[in-house]
Amino acid sequence: MGRELPPFAAVKAFEAAARHLSFKEAAQELCLSPSAISHQIRALEEYLDTALFERSGNSIALTLTGESYAGKLTGLLDDFDQSTRSITETGPRKFSVLCTPGFAARWLVPRLHRLRFGDRVRLRVSTGAPSLDFSTNESDVVIQWADDPVPGLVTEPFMTSSRYPVICPDLKEREGIKDPKDLLKLRLMHDEVLDAWTEWFEAAGLDPPKMPRGPVFPNCELATTAAEQGQGVSLAYDMMARGTLASGRLVRLFDAVTMPVVIYSLAYPSARQDDPMIMEFRRWIRDEIANEAPSMAAELYKTNGGSVRKSVTRPTNHEGPR
Repeated sequence: MGRELPPFAAVKAFEAAARHLSFKEAAQELCLSPSAISHQIRALEEYLDTALFERSGNSIALTLTGESYAGKLTGLLDDFDQSTRSITETGPRKFSVLCTPGFAARWLVPRLHRLRFGDRVRLRVSTGAPSLDFSTNESDVVIQWADDPVPGLVTEPFMTSSRYPVICPDLKEREGIKDPKDLLKLRLMHDEVLDAWTEWFEAAGLDPPKMPRGPVFPNCELATTAAEQGQGVSLAYDMMARGTLASGRLVRLFDAVTMPVVIYSLAYPSARQDDPMIMEFRRWIRDEIANEAPSMAAELYKTNGGSVRKSVTRPTNHEGPR
């Protein structure tokens, strides 16, 4: 029995328009005119005998059928694109990882030499929340903040962490920091995403001071960098601060910690969940975490049901530690 396939040009036009929710942007991506995009989508709707878009003046919105169809097509086209690249690209295949500068510098790069194909990794960093649009971000995998799911992607949490105060050694000695209440006389570095100073002071048995008592940064990476420079005290994520603590650039203060939260997850198209390099990268990350924090890795594996998770809802726009 032969396959029943719609015109490929119409499929490409619809998928691009659905991603952008714009005929104009789809036309720019495919080097066509907006009228050509509209014509192709009309042809696809006639072929399928159903409406894919709701049109109102100059605006468009996907119908329920269109949204379902687009979610499936994006993954299929991503897989098709990667399969084609694996044939047309010469030499060993490169592996592109998109993440934030903070994750790259404090966690990924110091360990990359232990990845079997680490010399073939193309590392790309994003100054904001990394794009999860795999049709345009030119990446094989994305390291995203938290574990917000996205339709058509596998989202796999791999790192949880508690937080505790860190300070540069010179400032600690100069200020004579010996007790949690001594922090009340120092500048506290804050971050806009999940700032947890109130939670930490409560864990330390103190009434939290009126916040903020110091500068507010877009993310904890900048707050921790400010602490390294002696500007005050930062509330660092344990899993991200270990290398800096080992180097002596920062020291940890006190035993009190916040409750652990998921801070990073691995995302990739569900159509590529059998890709050998993605699976090897996934196993390598889990092995690294298991070596550093066995209890955390076991808990994540238990939470995840021992397997990857296909996402089913849309994300919020957290940017998190960079």
